[in-house]
Amino acid sequence: MKLKVILFTLILIFSFVSVSYASEPFGIGTKNAIDRFEIMKEHFKVDYDTYGDSKDIPEPIVYIVEAGDNLYEIAIEHSVPLNALKEWNNLTDHTIHPRDELIINNKQSANFTKSPLAEDEMLVIATAYTAYCYGCSGTTAYGIDLRSNPEEKVIAVDPSIIPLGTKVWVEGYGEAIAGDTGGAIKGNRIDVFIPSYDHAIEWGVKEIKLKIID
Repeated sequence: MKLKVILFTLILIFSFVSVSYASEPFGIGTKNAIDRFEIMKEHFKVDYDTYGDSKDIPEPIVYIVEAGDNLYEIAIEHSVPLNALKEWNNLTDHTIHPRDELIINNKQSANFTKSPLAEDEMLVIATAYTAYCYGCSGTTAYGIDLRSNPEEKVIAVDPSIIPLGTKVWVEGYGEAIAGDTGGAIKGNRIDVFIPSYDHAIEWGVKEIKLKIID
């Protein structure tokens, strides 16, 4: 009798598991892919209409923090906005520790978030500097004395991308002139001039839109 009860119980369990598995509309493998797609959508704001197949989405880069690293330099090294780097990793401040694992967006997936740009617009990684930074003379490559004219709106550019003297509009900064250069300013990267050191630090690293005015 006891044996019959055990067998009957096993049959019921097997039937329940079979029904539960069959009721999964996508199957286990597909569900994992969908879960991964949801994670990527949350991290990188992926557009379902444009990227309908999760296998097309690149995996995020995982960076292992080393001794001496800081979040600001990691953001610059990987050309990602500092605030986005904090958001992806649920960081409330800039504190990181050796062997921490940071999710870092890669260049391909960065393109997923972009809205169409006009011909005179571009996306740039923007940092900030002051007229009194280490090694700075206070006079720009275009001849603007920033120490005497702290109200000037000036950005440092790669002249092969944006010629010196070009008037631009910078998201979050306003109208400015491409009036300076910098050894680290290559490609679609700019440095915005901010008179106050504290405000320059607050600017951090941002991915923003730049529009050519003239």
